[in-house]
Formats: sequence, structure tokens, C-alpha cells
Amino acid sequence: MTEKMSSEELQVTAFDIIFHSGNARTMIHEAFSKMRKEVFAEAEEKLNEANQEILEAHKSQTHLLKEYASGQKIEMEIIMVHAQDHLMTTMTLLEVAKEMSYLYQKGTGTEV
Repeated sequence: MTEKMSSEELQVTAFDIIFHSGNARTMIHEAFSKMRKEVFAEAEEKLNEANQEILEAHKSQTHLLKEYASGQKIEMEIIMVHAQDHLMTTMTLLEVAKEMSYLYQKGTGTEV
């Protein structure tokens, strides 16, 4: 018999993903602010911190996928859809921020 993941466990996982991706999003916006001020080393540091937060969110996501792969039934809830959406948009924002950092530095003549 296949066990079903509890709604509470799914919600905890979803909120963990939202928490870490939200932290990452905040750090990315802080990096944008640093880029505008041409403080590129600090911007890079913020992007690295954001990446670490995304990795933490991804760990929760991977745990969920492992549970599913092992045969555990997981009923999708709207909070998990939101969490996945939040994580994916934050990951995309990080990619854009890295490219923008390069462009900011190139525009100021800073060695990239």
C-alpha cells in the first residue's frame, strides 16, 4: 500500500521553499541596488547569498521528489503550486541579475 504524504507535511515543505526563495529574492533586489551604486563586489556577494538560499529551497523540493519517486502519494495543494512558482521565478530572476551585473560592469568599464 502506498502511503500518502500528510497535508501538514506538504505545507511545511511548501513554506520552506517559499521562505528560502523569498530570502533569495530579497538578496537579489539588494544586489540590484548595489549594482546601481557600482558596488560590484557587494552585489556579487548578495548574488552568492541568494544562490545559497535557492539551494536550500531546492533541497526541500528534492526531498519532495524523492518521496514521490519512492512511491509516496502526494496530493498537490495550491500552496505547493505557489511555492514552486515562487522558486522558479526567483531562479529566473537570479539568472537575469547575473547578466545585469555583467552589463553594469561592462558599461562602467569595470573588469568583468
